[in-house]
Amino acid sequence: MNLVLDLALRIGEVQLASGAAAADVASTLVQVTAAYGLPRCEVDVTFISISVCCHRGTAASPVMSMRVVRSRGLDYTRLAGLEALVRRVIAGTASAEEASAELDEISTAKHPYPRWLATVAWAAMAGSVALLLGGGPVMALVAAAVTAVVDRVGRLLNRRNLPFFFQQVAGGALGAGGALVATATGLVPPNQLSLVVAAGIVVLLSGLSVVSSVQDAINGYNVTASGRTMETLLMSVGLITGVAFALRIGVKLGVGSTLAPVSPLSFGTVPIQIVTGAAAAVFFALASYAQPRALLVAGLSSALGVGVYSTLQAAGADVLTGSALAAVLIGFCGQLLSRRLKVPPLVVAISGLTPLLPGLTTYRGLYQLTVQGDMAGLSTLVLAMGIGLALAAGMVLGEFLAHPVRARLGRLERRLRGPG
Repeated sequence: MNLVLDLALRIGEVQLASGAAAADVASTLVQVTAAYGLPRCEVDVTFISISVCCHRGTAASPVMSMRVVRSRGLDYTRLAGLEALVRRVIAGTASAEEASAELDEISTAKHPYPRWLATVAWAAMAGSVALLLGGGPVMALVAAAVTAVVDRVGRLLNRRNLPFFFQQVAGGALGAGGALVATATGLVPPNQLSLVVAAGIVVLLSGLSVVSSVQDAINGYNVTASGRTMETLLMSVGLITGVAFALRIGVKLGVGSTLAPVSPLSFGTVPIQIVTGAAAAVFFALASYAQPRALLVAGLSSALGVGVYSTLQAAGADVLTGSALAAVLIGFCGQLLSRRLKVPPLVVAISGLTPLLPGLTTYRGLYQLTVQGDMAGLSTLVLAMGIGLALAAGMVLGEFLAHPVRARLGRLERRLRGPG
């Protein structure tokens, strides 16, 4: 019993550290313990810990075990290996000893790609986002170069165990500062600086647990949702602080910048939006050490979502409606694609939403507040927050709508395979 409980808790630890929703973690742990014949188990998941209590009837005392989640990070190859192991456990093809040994290998395995490749992927993602926002090749190269520097500096700060909040402050300041240097040297026109900074903001916002926070809140895991929401807000405030600090320094030094004009999308630009959005999602998944199959699914889901969003924008829909409907499609199709291709749904959700994060809206709000001194920037920042919530809620709704479809497809496949 102790081996099974320890195995279940370690599986939940990897899932929770990777950003999985509390309800998904609890469901997985119940299935794992049931697969090894344990009596009814109750699972409690909070933001930093997981507890499992096994009830053994009225004649014996319950057995309870707990594990604290101390580290978090993105390694989608590790998550994919874990889900494959869980499927084997539930199917009854792996003993507890075998599963425990395999979990040790998954947890201690090195990243599948070298660290420099992750830096290149982050840089390429920033360049893709700059193109998605309407920038040219020069803006994309500058955004990529600035992001590569931010990533390497962040890596050094992480080795020094600097709290992640201050890493976000440093990342925001370096990203905006690098864009200001590019403007001062003439590489980037003043009215295009916002595109470079916005691309960096999207990179630094990607991976935050916005979707999981909304999932936990909707599913009733309010403590976990509160913890994740607080973490997301804290990281976002750190990023905003860094960007605002750099912009104020730029004003003091006389580095001119203006807001890029917001030109409405046309139907002719939709194909470009789809390609650049899919590229941004693929590079994000690559930077998060996803497997090649997951890269394909991430690109497809993002292409669908960005295509819907761009089409709605070209048709005159407001940004909140477009974001929500695009997220619903990503969540729905991502669930179906992940099932067919055996890719963790979390990879599809986070990667598919990344190109739609409100980086440019966030920058406009900061510019209005710090450079123009216009309090309207507060409403712009609230709009950016609303876009993030619309994306997260739409994703959760899409996944909810996909569950019955997945169940029907599963029954149909079993019926077609027959009893053999």
